[in-house]
Amino acid sequence: MSSDLIEQIKNVVIDGKHNDIVELISSAIEKKTRLEQIINSGLIAAMDVVGQKFSDGKIFVPEMLASAFTMKKGLDIVKPIIKDHEDKSLGTILMGTVKGDLHDIGKNLVIMMLEGAGFKVIDLGIDLTVEKAVQQVGELQPDILGLSALLTTTMPEMKRVIEELEIHGLRNRVKVIVGGAPVSAGFAEKIGADGYGEDAAEAVQISKRLVSAD
Repeated sequence: MSSDLIEQIKNVVIDGKHNDIVELISSAIEKKTRLEQIINSGLIAAMDVVGQKFSDGKIFVPEMLASAFTMKKGLDIVKPIIKDHEDKSLGTILMGTVKGDLHDIGKNLVIMMLEGAGFKVIDLGIDLTVEKAVQQVGELQPDILGLSALLTTTMPEMKRVIEELEIHGLRNRVKVIVGGAPVSAGFAEKIGADGYGEDAAEAVQISKRLVSAD
């Protein structure tokens, strides 16, 4: 019976039916379904499918947003009651939109996708200064720092963050990934970033690869 519920949860997330997720997960919890199973076999497995569909061009940003939102609603129910979930996360990622840039839709989608994949994500918000980025890396010691930009004029801030991390002796302690509409793989390589995500699905794959390489 619990396997049927897990499959329903998975399908509801894939289809982006956020109105159905709360009742399904509450029902699974009432039936004593293991919380790790709900997360891994239901929510995360669903987002793996969604990410692949997006990469294959079978769905587009609106559908992926709907799925990510549905997954997050489910995760918000499970998180407070699962013990030691953070200790079992794939890793910790800081995410922020660089200074001068106030766009956060792309960043927020990446965050939801990363959480759905099993990462602990800390949102540093928009208009992120170099100083705050470096400070937070030093204090929180994340596995990855993700930087987003939607304006060509703010892209140089990404390079400044990497340079300051170097100056403060933190660069070798954290992987840096970058993304956003004007950003390219060539730009990421030029500024010394460890990875570039063309979209949210790719950001998840790169993050998984970077943490597994450590």
